[in-house]
Amino acid sequence: MDQHLTPRSNPVPDGGAARRIVIVGGVAGGMSAAARARRNDERAEIIVLEKSEHVSFANCGLPYHLSGEIERRDDLLLHTPQSLADALALDVRTRHEAVSVDPAARTVTVRDPHGEHQLGYDALLLAPGGVAVRPPIDGLDHPAVHTLRTIPDVDALRAEVDRITAAQAPGATPRAVVVGAGFIGLEAVEALTARGVRVDLVELAHHVLPPLDAELAPLLADELADHGVSLHLGVSAQSVHPAADGHRVTVALSDGTRLAADLVVVNVGVRPAGDLAREAGLDTGPTGAITVDADQRTSDPHIWAVGDAVEVVHAVTGAVGPVPLAGPANRQGRRAADSITGRRTTPQAAVLGTAIVRVFGLTAAVTGASQATLRQAGIAHEVVHLHPAHHAGYYPGAETMHLTASFAPDGRLLGAQAVGRSGVDKRIDVLATALRAEMTADDLAELELAYAPPYGSAKDPVNMLGFVAQNVLSGAMPQWQAWDLDEALRTSLVLDVRSAAEFAAGHLDGALNIPHTELRARLDEVLAAADGRPVKVHCASGVRSYLATRILLAHGVDARNLSGGWLTLDAVRRATPWQAAGGAVRR
Repeated sequence: MDQHLTPRSNPVPDGGAARRIVIVGGVAGGMSAAARARRNDERAEIIVLEKSEHVSFANCGLPYHLSGEIERRDDLLLHTPQSLADALALDVRTRHEAVSVDPAARTVTVRDPHGEHQLGYDALLLAPGGVAVRPPIDGLDHPAVHTLRTIPDVDALRAEVDRITAAQAPGATPRAVVVGAGFIGLEAVEALTARGVRVDLVELAHHVLPPLDAELAPLLADELADHGVSLHLGVSAQSVHPAADGHRVTVALSDGTRLAADLVVVNVGVRPAGDLAREAGLDTGPTGAITVDADQRTSDPHIWAVGDAVEVVHAVTGAVGPVPLAGPANRQGRRAADSITGRRTTPQAAVLGTAIVRVFGLTAAVTGASQATLRQAGIAHEVVHLHPAHHAGYYPGAETMHLTASFAPDGRLLGAQAVGRSGVDKRIDVLATALRAEMTADDLAELELAYAPPYGSAKDPVNMLGFVAQNVLSGAMPQWQAWDLDEALRTSLVLDVRSAAEFAAGHLDGALNIPHTELRARLDEVLAAADGRPVKVHCASGVRSYLATRILLAHGVDARNLSGGWLTLDAVRRATPWQAAGGAVRR
């Protein structure tokens, strides 16, 4: 079935008998659809089936309740069946599980505490969400092992943290192992640390937050280490078994490490809960996600689907698959309700995957395609790195942000990422909007953004990304990348244009140090040292080396500027599992 089918006509025309809309699953997508459907159609009978006890809760807030930042559990409960009945005349049935669908008969088989029964529908919306992935870890069913996806999950975790904290001997610290360093895993680490638990973080990838570009990840690793978190990267958890050392369990890793723990939190991702749809004969994709058209309609004309269980198209790569994010799920619910009730719809746009996470004092955010995703998709791109202040540098409190952005050869923005202590959310939101509008480097350079010294700079970091990309794409600033260090050292002269003091604090073997302010007077030294080879220039962040590169180019030298400078080079060296003897740093 094509991803963007022409929407079919409304199954129950306006003016006919009141339609019955049955919605399977609540929370983001399902409840957005139910509320919108009621606003669109006051006469409709709207029934929501939710297999758990909580139909509308803030699952994104769970880690912050675990940490204690959100003190009251009830603050997570956005609505109850009674409040939804009072406000929207919705018939919400918790502890009611849809176990099968008969599209021909237009019925759902429902299991509730009293047994099973059939429920007919005119329109059916599936919002079953995602199911936590269970990695192949022996002992995963041990009572010490938890996940963090639902209200009962956070209740159990809070109770367990309270228990192990109270049970510790004076001076002892409870320990936890968190498996999975994605968004939820990092939030769980922060929450547990805030509760006084010592955390070991295990991640199969070679860096934390795998969707993040590798050169930004060491910033998060440092922040985690500074808060007492021990990192185990590039390894997997193999087993959980009872311990004999006073702790509750031992977690065995693939490198032979044994970690003592009082509790274990496993969050390695989710898979789409597409079984109900597949067993009903609806089209599903290779990942098991439900195939829908631009109005969220499935391969059956009377069934729609939304949320973590449906396929979407990635805006940059065109890849099709699920994207488990709250924003798209809410919009899909609204769209599906409009389609069901015969209203004009806004067809689903391709998804950018914009996401953000707090890691203690840092914020990391992504939008569009990462460098790894672009390489896998075979999409040509140039990457630029920036390390600007989040507001005017002369105004007190300026914090450094670390930005990466990828551009197509024609200048189109393909993806962007940022890590910093302030200003990250603002820039990623602007860049996500730019991606949606298919803006280019020229467009970013011309954006007119709010400026006053406490909030930004006259040349905002987003403008600066555009300026740098313009220079790179036009050839005004040929660049080299930190991951090309081996080749640079082998084939070129590396020119370090930082100050003598910076050079003395740490530099690459074989690099020639000429501060950029002295370069014009010492060009003969560069030419002699290069001896006909290209010159690879770098400074701390890429700004001074850009000036130096322009000087060299003006004198006919084959010169390139290191994107992001020493800051990016150092991060790439730390994030990359290789050792290059020629790339040794002298300190």
